[in-house]
Amino acid sequence: MPAITRRGFGLRLTAACLLPAGLTACADKTPQSTDADVSRHHYVSRDPPSITLVTSIRVKSQGGVHSALIINGPERVLFNPAGTWRHPLAPEQGDFHVGFSPAMEKWFYEYHARITFDIHAQTREVPMDVAAKAIELARTNGSVWPGWCTIEIAKILRQLPGFEDFPLTLYPSTAMEAFAKYPGVVTRVYTDDSPDDWSDLDLEFND
Repeated sequence: MPAITRRGFGLRLTAACLLPAGLTACADKTPQSTDADVSRHHYVSRDPPSITLVTSIRVKSQGGVHSALIINGPERVLFNPAGTWRHPLAPEQGDFHVGFSPAMEKWFYEYHARITFDIHAQTREVPMDVAAKAIELARTNGSVWPGWCTIEIAKILRQLPGFEDFPLTLYPSTAMEAFAKYPGVVTRVYTDDSPDDWSDLDLEFND
């Protein structure tokens, strides 16, 4: 299935778990949310239950540098291991974000896409019980060490019906290629032609 390309986000990536230490934000953990924050910001979608593998791809080399997982089930969440994306309406505990509404998803893609990185989002519909199990596994996984984003996602996927043969890999590109082989996967590619200086990216949020 052909990819869908969207341009002109004007915002860009800051979390790339396989970049050199001087260029990555993965080593710096985002502030952790309280239980009260989490309880206030759940989001339930009417879309079919699904799992989306998100991969940051370096434009120049076409190599993957970061993996994340969007899960739509009893609620819609984001598992962003070793990533630094944040928003007060999508509070985080460990590397697990609740409240991942369409607005948060749009911000997530805008935040990551830039002139040097494209974002590939591969979505596969799954039964509700599979999505619910994926959410629980992501919720209880805890924080992930820098560089281990993809293998932690692989460990979760391998515990789910229909993904048992998913490869244990450290490499985002390998995971993306493996995910693409499953039936029914829809891929979208998000691009951004803005520069790398992040000058228009406002990281200050107010509740």
